[in-house]
Amino acid sequence: MANTTNFSVRMDKDIKKQCETLYAELGMNLTTAINVFLRQSLRAGGFPFDVTINTPNAVTIAAMEEAERIVHDPSAKRYSDVEEALGELKR
Repeated sequence: MANTTNFSVRMDKDIKKQCETLYAELGMNLTTAINVFLRQSLRAGGFPFDVTINTPNAVTIAAMEEAERIVHDPSAKRYSDVEEALGELKR
């Protein structure tokens, strides 16, 4: 038998349930998934994925820049309320 040990982790009950469902669909239980994560961490020499502050992706950045241009463009179409804007979209 392998040389194993136990460890406990406190986590949100809903997150645990969602992860158990996800990993079951992948054919493994939560223990196996955690072991995969830990082994990948050793191979990567850290987290096996990027850990970042929520930085927008290129598409989001482009949309934000477009919105900024529109705000400062005096010739951009303006709407007095949401209903007016939605009406324009329905045409």
